Amino acid sequence: MDEPVRVTLEDGDESEAVRIADTEGEVSVGNATVRFDVGGDRPEREADGGTVAEGNPDAGADEDPRYVAPAADVPSRGTLRFEAVDGRRRVDGILQRLDDDGVVAWENSCPHKPEVKLDRGLGALVDGDQLVCHEHGARFDCDDGYCTRGPCRGRSLSPIGVTVRDGDVYLTDERFEGGRRLD
Repeated sequence: MDEPVRVTLEDGDESEAVRIADTEGEVSVGNATVRFDVGGDRPEREADGGTVAEGNPDAGADEDPRYVAPAADVPSRGTLRFEAVDGRRRVDGILQRLDDDGVVAWENSCPHKPEVKLDRGLGALVDGDQLVCHEHGARFDCDDGYCTRGPCRGRSLSPIGVTVRDGDVYLTDERFEGGRRLD
């Protein structure tokens, strides 16, 4: 970790603030303990006798690390968050269902203010055939991510390549080695 981060852990009336400069460890106060691992090259781990790919820690032994989620879980009037992974690099993304039951993926970031997430965890607003930024009201066409209204008009969302295969969504974007759904 390049810069230490401050973490405050609270358990009832007790609290403890610590600065963490390590990439892994644990912090405890009262009956609460938080264990963390925030970087480094983690090898594949074993689970139930099979290897679990780093890109998707929930993937089973026979699953592709590029598997993201069942296509049926992607809402038609909102979005589903996921994370695309390449080594230590992680990109927050959103999956969105199209009218033809196809699925597209975008980086979960507004072009006007990249720190603003379109989906903060409850699903981004989809109005008709447009995705709407909750903060600026910018509107993006669902099929190509082009902004038709708002402070970033004329710009586009950054796409992440995905495909639907056998009812599941998989990453096809060569920038990433794996992915996982964020719930």
